[in-house]
Amino acid sequence: MYEDKTLVCKDCGNEFVFTAGEQEFYAEKGFENEPTRCKDCRAAHKAAMRQAREMHDVICADCGKPAQVPFLPKDDRPVYCSECFEKHRG
Repeated sequence: MYEDKTLVCKDCGNEFVFTAGEQEFYAEKGFENEPTRCKDCRAAHKAAMRQAREMHDVICADCGKPAQVPFLPKDDRPVYCSECFEKHRG
């Protein structure tokens, strides 16, 4: 049903392949738009977005370890380190 497509990266202008498997994954997740960046530019964009985030120091409500979160914590809600957060997710 899906066939590999060659797309052009909007950042670097290089061509990249949007594989049939990737297209199927996008469809399963409900994504309607094709990727606009190649793999390298996507990774660079994500890294830049992470660095641009203001991080806040907190103490984990479960284990008491110091951690950083990308949001301003509220006093009425517990905040967890990444390990404890994963435990609470499940």
